[in-house]
Amino acid sequence: MPKQVDYEERRRRIAEAVCLLIARSGMESVSLRDVAAEARVSMGAVQRCFRTKDEMLLFALEDISQRVGERARARIETSDAPRSAATLLDRTLSALALVDTEDREQAQVWGAFVAHAAVSGQLAAVLRETYAELHELLVWLLGYGKDTGELSPALDPSAEARALLALTEGLTAQVLVGHQTPESAREVLGRYVRGLMA
Repeated sequence: MPKQVDYEERRRRIAEAVCLLIARSGMESVSLRDVAAEARVSMGAVQRCFRTKDEMLLFALEDISQRVGERARARIETSDAPRSAATLLDRTLSALALVDTEDREQAQVWGAFVAHAAVSGQLAAVLRETYAELHELLVWLLGYGKDTGELSPALDPSAEARALLALTEGLTAQVLVGHQTPESAREVLGRYVRGLMA
């Protein structure tokens, strides 16, 4: 009986290989041949899953975008009591900023995709959708903080969510290049959140 191939699993494996190559050597290191070698599959297997390199990159970005969103939501769902808005914001923002040492590889990949999206409409569309979803998550968190009375009643959740997304993105880049340390980046986030308190 022929062996059944789980194409979704293979596509995810190939996406992981793409991300490993980007983290190791940058976006320019991604070729179908190198991805096949990294994923330990044949060139034909890669080409059956993805017709072009752009299609493969798009899938990899969608995959990493989903994981970033899942990380942020998981920080909320697994938060211990008390579920204070400040604690939830702190945990969520640190997940989004990718500043922890164990996040470095994912931050490198994210940064490479953001840079590449400046010249790729398809990648930019995925990032816009991801940012919109993260914005909505932060709007909900900030609204929760207003409802509990922890955050200033004058706070505009939508405007603050935009500022926080920009702040986390900037901190990711600054930690990657060594301008900030993970600790100083977390302190910046904490100071900003404390400034939102009622």
